[in-house]
Amino acid sequence: MPIFPYKIKKDPGWVGYFWLVYFGFFFEDPILSHAGWKKWLATGLGTVIFLVLYFSFFKARRPWKWVCLGAFVLMGVVYAPYHTGAACFFIYAASFTPFAVETELAAVEILAGLAVLISAECYFLHLDFWFWFWSCVFGAIVGTGNIFFAQRDRANCKLRMAQNEIEHLAKVAERERIARDLHDVLGHTLSVIILKSELAGKLIDRDPARAKAEIADVEQTSRAALAEVRSTIRGYRAHSLNEELKQAKAMLETAGVVVESEAADVSLSPAQESVVAMVVREAVTNVVRHAHARNCHLRLAPVDGSCLLEVLDDGQGGDQVEGNGLRGMRERIEALGGTLARETSTGTRLTIQFPLTPAKATGNS
Repeated sequence: MPIFPYKIKKDPGWVGYFWLVYFGFFFEDPILSHAGWKKWLATGLGTVIFLVLYFSFFKARRPWKWVCLGAFVLMGVVYAPYHTGAACFFIYAASFTPFAVETELAAVEILAGLAVLISAECYFLHLDFWFWFWSCVFGAIVGTGNIFFAQRDRANCKLRMAQNEIEHLAKVAERERIARDLHDVLGHTLSVIILKSELAGKLIDRDPARAKAEIADVEQTSRAALAEVRSTIRGYRAHSLNEELKQAKAMLETAGVVVESEAADVSLSPAQESVVAMVVREAVTNVVRHAHARNCHLRLAPVDGSCLLEVLDDGQGGDQVEGNGLRGMRERIEALGGTLARETSTGTRLTIQFPLTPAKATGNS
């Protein structure tokens, strides 16, 4: 049974003090031999040095852990000729060795070297057999036993690090999802509110009834936006593609854009439909906010086992820097294994395509 069958930590707590019980054998020799003041002085000095090294080992990093181990061994060598309790230093060195190295092989090599050193000192100085037994044999048993616990602790430490990294990545991904979805929801909805508010302002004098209807739509849109924001944060928001296409057409017409829409029957999974709906929303919002277009063409169709979505406008085009909205669209489509392309030479053509399973592609291409 290893002396220290627990992980060596920077702060071992009460367990670290419990391990000091084994150091009580260092006082056995001076007590049984009725030692004089010199031996007691040497014992007290050795105790102070040992305690400093012992607690330093928990806080130290490599290579200072090795310095502590070397000091344990040196104290054992120095005290061994006249103090049988010096076996404690060798045992502690053997016990701590597996926790100071990275591999089992390194621990075995150091323990073997320590055994050779102890055996050589006992042979040349003619030390007692029991000193050799406790220092060498018992120390080797304890050290090799702790190899297992040290390796297990290192494996657990790596596992905890991996779990922490996974948790961190999951939090980052969730934050990015919420940010992306809020951008899509608020960007589209606020654009609709702005358009309808501007229209109501123009109609308030010449057509109060129409202006009142537009203001009512603004209120309804705001309430729907609030519900969507709450759903986005909870992660339960789903999108209907047909409904999104209708809203896109209505938004473009409200902005004075002539809309031509071609929507073939494409059977999509709920996840795919939600992504395409969000892409339609963001693309149309960009047309209204940035393109200054007069005409817009929407096309949704299955092509060669893939879903194809095109949004084409005759606006100002240009090589605008890719913003959060376009980047969010690209991330969503790439997550489905598809591609997103944008051409801005004459107006803007946004082309999105991602693969469908054979069972998913229906309708006319």
